[in-house]
This record gives sequence, structure tokens and C-alpha cells, in this order.
Amino acid sequence: MFLAISTTGTPDRPATDLGFLLHKHPDRAQAFSTAHGTAHVLYPEASAERCTAALLLEVDPAALRRRGRGKGRGGAPDAALAQYVNDRPYAASSLLAVALSTVFKSALRGVCKALPGRAESPLPLRIEVPAVPARGGPVLVEKLFGPLGWTSVEARPVELDERFPEWGESRYVQLVLEGELRLSDALRQLYILLPVLDDAKHYWVAPDEVDKLLRAGEGWLAEHPEQKLITSRYLARRWSLTQQAMERLELVRLAETDDLAVEAIDNAVENVADDDSDGDSDNTAEETPEERVPSLAHQRREAVLTALREAGASTVLDLGCGQGQLVQALLKDMRLTRIVGVDVSVRALTIAARRLKLDRLGERQAARVVLTQGSLTYTDKRLKGYDAAVLSEVVEHLDLPRLPALEHAVFGSARPRTVIVTTPNVEYNVRWETLPAGHVRHGDHRFEWSRAQFRAWADEVAGRHGYGVAYVPVGPDDPEVGPPTQMAVFSIEETNRDTSTSTGADTDTDTDTDTTKEAKAA
Repeated sequence: MFLAISTTGTPDRPATDLGFLLHKHPDRAQAFSTAHGTAHVLYPEASAERCTAALLLEVDPAALRRRGRGKGRGGAPDAALAQYVNDRPYAASSLLAVALSTVFKSALRGVCKALPGRAESPLPLRIEVPAVPARGGPVLVEKLFGPLGWTSVEARPVELDERFPEWGESRYVQLVLEGELRLSDALRQLYILLPVLDDAKHYWVAPDEVDKLLRAGEGWLAEHPEQKLITSRYLARRWSLTQQAMERLELVRLAETDDLAVEAIDNAVENVADDDSDGDSDNTAEETPEERVPSLAHQRREAVLTALREAGASTVLDLGCGQGQLVQALLKDMRLTRIVGVDVSVRALTIAARRLKLDRLGERQAARVVLTQGSLTYTDKRLKGYDAAVLSEVVEHLDLPRLPALEHAVFGSARPRTVIVTTPNVEYNVRWETLPAGHVRHGDHRFEWSRAQFRAWADEVAGRHGYGVAYVPVGPDDPEVGPPTQMAVFSIEETNRDTSTSTGADTDTDTDTDTTKEAKAA
């Protein structure tokens, strides 16, 4: 099993810097023990103009058999032919990927104390792997490596036997990659994609493989057009692990799109002070001195349920569902035939699934509810065709410049017949004795509106999208400062309804199974 990494250089930046980046001296041949044999590192050529480092992996078939009989999850492809005679010692597979991460561990991380600038800079690279098992052929090789910045991706099929061309081609290819990339990026791509092309692993795929995938895929996997195939194959088609990885990659993609940290996106369960909130934490100061029962959160949910009943809704979206308190209340109303909870936070959805006990629901109840990950600032065809959508204590968690995107996604694209929006009334904050003056009710609130500001926004949204809007106070309606929570109920006339939209159950059929399983798995 062989892999060669070549680069070119100049007198100012000699090619032999490759030795510093790989942490392997060009003048010495070195050997490293692995679980299944010995890895050798040597330099066939090393000059200022051109340098080539080679990794030669000698696999011990007996060790491979002792440690798993040549099988990982799903089995090594040819191990069934014999326990000792198969392609594992020769074809670039997960064995070579593990050797790469072991022998070139620091290079894989982009660490080079001697030449930190070189480690961060692209190099002219040529990578050759003589025998790569490619289940999908040269076309798949191009699909996997093509989007990653290589100027040339060559996957030449290997004939079964040159003496008998009529036998055709084998499933192996000679892989040659050329382009200017950072060495660490190139190594991380190989670490992931060699096992993906082989579609097998020599070891059991445990949950920690998700973390390995995300670490090695940082910076490129979240946006890769073949992300799903890569994730599924790398995780040996284990459904639960693949779902977990896809959810985390979606968070990465959203964070990169909005130029935010992942933690800033997946924050729905941080600092939760009251387990009785609607996926929100503004209840830190929301118990009135005069009336402690029912809580404001309970009154808010009751107001939402009443508005849904008056609208005659039977299919409902809970957008920004958080930990599922409102979804739980909606499930108790048997007039609602379909309830979909959407949140960007994987952690919040996991808690919601546990709260709802989705894994214990009967078949009829389970068919009514779906939890799915999604961002409310992006259009999503899965959200079209529902009778109503609820944004309960959600809008104040968005930066003001992001509100037009949410407006378009909900009112312009999804266009439910009824939209219910609740948000804190900042004027009422003076009634909270425990809330310092000038503070918002929760640290993640980007703003809190007065009644006039909320009505101005809602009136503009309704006018732009053909809705009527009514305002409902939630909680004690103080004659001076109004209620603690303000609610707007948007209703669209049938003449303005997009007649091309079908029912929620129809439009969401494609995502039903996956999202239901996702919630149950959580």
C-alpha cells in the first residue's frame, strides 16, 4: 500500500520544507509500528527544486485476521474470499487512512513550529496513490475531489489483467491529484475520502467516529455537494451516526453562512431558568407578584391554543420549538392532525424528543408529530402547506437585520393561513422587581419591542404579504404599560392564498420518515 506526496520549490522556499511540514527528515528512512503492520516513510527525491515523501504501509495479513478477520462494519469487500488472501495489503483503504493519521499526526492538524507560515500557506502538491478501490468508479472520484480545490483529478481505471483486455477494468483506479492546497487540507481529505471510496472499514465504527469526521472535514465537508454520501459511507452506513453527523454539519453550515460561531447558533438550551418556557428563557423574571399561578408561560400557550382553535387550524408548525413545551400542549388537542416542531438547535430537539417520549408514543400519536432541524431565516419547502405557524418568543432572539429573512421564509415562502407571533413587551419590564432597569429579560434577546414598535413591524409585514393582523394581550393587561407578552395573529384571506400549495401532509411526505426517525433516535 503506497502513497506519494510531491511538491516543488524555489531557492527561497525549497521543496525540502516538506520534511518540516511532515515532521519527517528527508535524509532518513523511518519505520512506525501500526496495529496491522509497519508504516515506512522515505524520500525518493529531496532537492530544493522537487521533493517527494512516500508512505509505504506493509500490512500483516495474520494481524489483520487476528484483529477482526479483515472486517469492519459491513466487512472489507474482498475479505470473504479468504482470511489471508485479499486486497487489504495492497489497496488504499481505511488502513492507509489510519496510518496517515498516526504517522503524520501533526501535519494533519496543520502544526509546524519550525515553519508555521508554510503550514498555513498553499503548496503546489502532487499526490499519487497507485491502487484505490473506488466503488463508483472514476466518476465518483471526480465528484469527491473535484470540489475541493484540485486543479487536476485523474482516476485511471486499472485493468483486471493487461494480457487479457477483454476482461475489462477492475474497480481500482490509479489516483493522481494536482493543485495548490495546504498540506493539512490535502491530508485531511485523504483521511476521509479513501475509506469513503472503498466503502468499507477494517474496524468497528463507534460514535466517536462522528467527531473524527467533523474534525477532518472542517472547512470543506459542510459545503461539499456529496456531503450525504461521504458521511454515510464514512460512518459505515450506520443510520443514527449519519443523522447525528448531518445535524452537526448543518449547524456548521448555518454558522458559516451567518459568520457566527456554532455555539451561537446551537444555544437554545443555554441559561434556561424556567423549564416551563416555550423554548425560551425569558421567564427568569416572569412571575408576577400578584399572580404566580398560572405562570406567564402557561398563559402564553393557552392564548396560542385559543387562537389556533379560532382559526380552525388542523396542521401546525411550531417554529423555534425549543425544548418542546408548546408541541407537548398541541399534542393534547386531538383536533390537530399534524404538528411539526422546527428548531436550529440539535440539543433542544433532543430534549424535546425526550420530553414528548417519542420512542414510547403509540403509532397514531407518533404519526401526528415530527421534530426537525432547520433555520427560520431560510426558505424551506418542507414548511409549505400548513394551516398555521407559531413563532412563540422567537423573533427577539434574532438580530434585527435577520428579521427580513425570517419574514420572507415564513410569510413569503411558507405562507400558512394563520401566523401567530408572541414576543415580550419591553414596557412591562418595569413591573419585574428582580429585573435591573434597562436589562432585557434574557441574555440572548437581541432586542425587546414596545407595543408601538411591535405593531409597526407587524402592520408592515401584514401589508407586504396580504395578511390581516389582530393583537391580543397575554397576561395581566396593565393600564399603564400593557401586558407582559404581546401577541399578533396574522390571517390571510382565501383570495390571497397561494392556490398552488397543497396540504401539509402532502408537501411534507418526503421528510416525514426521516424527521420522525430523527426525533425518535434523539
